[in-house]
Amino acid sequence: MARRTKEDAVATRNGLIDAAEQVFREKGVSRASLSDIAQAAGATRGAIYWHFKDKVDLFNAMMDRVTLPLEQGYGEFESSTCPDPVQRLRAVMALVLRGVASDERTRRVFEIALYKVEYVSELVGVRDRHVAASEGFTQQLARDFALGAQHQGVVLPMAPIEAAIGLHALFDGLIRNWILTEGNFDLVGVGGACTDAFLLGLGLSLPVSLGAEVCSLSS
Repeated sequence: MARRTKEDAVATRNGLIDAAEQVFREKGVSRASLSDIAQAAGATRGAIYWHFKDKVDLFNAMMDRVTLPLEQGYGEFESSTCPDPVQRLRAVMALVLRGVASDERTRRVFEIALYKVEYVSELVGVRDRHVAASEGFTQQLARDFALGAQHQGVVLPMAPIEAAIGLHALFDGLIRNWILTEGNFDLVGVGGACTDAFLLGLGLSLPVSLGAEVCSLSS
């Protein structure tokens, strides 16, 4: 009986987070009320307060269920054993773009975090999370630009960190526009082509093949 009760509590909590995700996406975080979320979940406000301190706590629980794209990218850079830095960079970018395109929950939560929340008061932590992921991802890009140039004997036309900021902006813009336009272009295909064009523009040569065929990533 105790196990059943615990399972029921977990199911109720997850149902409330699912409902919050739906309501936040439809109304925006600031306009969504706990009553709206309770109604969407078929529960009571009391049930929400049993599991969560307030709306901010519920929002944070929703965020904690997903790995945001740049967080995934940073993690892949950290764990990859791919020996070719340019190949690793291309493979990580492709993997993250595929993840965004295929994982509906991550896409919905990322949309909420980008377009449906104000980074003020208690929710400033969401901005901090984005900044931390962005900085880590950019530093890893800069590292691989420097290593790739060294490996190929190329002098980059800009500093590795500048190249990293530029590719990061391209990557981030593609994802944002793909979400904003509800996926009206091939994110993986366009993203891969743009990444390669950027690398070629820096004077780097591209490996013959891409991704899991020759580059070991954790996913």
